[in-house]
Amino acid sequence: MKKLFMLGLCIAVLSSCATIFNGSKARVVLADDNVTDPVDLTIDGAKYPNVLLPARVKIKRGFKDTRVIAEARGYHASSVDIHKKFNGTTLWNILLGGIPGMAVDAATGAMMKPESNYYDLNMQPATLRNYVEDPTIMAGEASNAVSRDNPGQTALERTVIRWYFDSDPRGARIYWRVVSSIPAVVKNTNETYLMTTPFEETRSFNILGLTYENARDVQIEIKVSKKGYEDQVKRFNVRQAIDQQEISGFFEMVEKAE
Repeated sequence: MKKLFMLGLCIAVLSSCATIFNGSKARVVLADDNVTDPVDLTIDGAKYPNVLLPARVKIKRGFKDTRVIAEARGYHASSVDIHKKFNGTTLWNILLGGIPGMAVDAATGAMMKPESNYYDLNMQPATLRNYVEDPTIMAGEASNAVSRDNPGQTALERTVIRWYFDSDPRGARIYWRVVSSIPAVVKNTNETYLMTTPFEETRSFNILGLTYENARDVQIEIKVSKKGYEDQVKRFNVRQAIDQQEISGFFEMVEKAE
């Protein structure tokens, strides 16, 4: 009788193993290399003021997406939707505890987890859109677009930008693509492989349709990927990159949860 009691107790404990080991909340890292001031975060309606990035925060597992809103003086508000995926730990419940264990995890939300452990908030300076034309641009070049018909004829194409990316650990594969909010003028592109980190190169912006003026509506997306680590994505405003003569970033790789 005692053995049967102990066996039943073990099954009851193991039947909620995802809930025990993972809990009903998960930790994710929120980051933005361009923001050094404290930000105000709103996570599923709960407010967290004066948070320094990068920050490790707790979010509910559950089945619903988690909405994160970041606000800071001098920046446009940014929002990120954290999608959820199936938590493999729940499979042990089916094997060890059957339906009761799965029911416990479903009730607590432990059978789901965030798709990634790292999210870039990608906050953009509010000043980027507060002017019509930059007086420092060479006369006649503000709306001079990059074209296949006259390659290399714009000042924009002759502007050399430094690209530099590194990661810890190194050896992460780097991909880039164009993300445009004016696709009728500047088209979005597919991912293109660069090389592995560390990476440094100088190159010009020969993106078709790009001008100095519409560059504020175009971003360069950089993705780094390494086996055993979560993919990380950062976006850089092209107009800001032109002004700074550089696109650079450091990626602190986050190991995938087992």
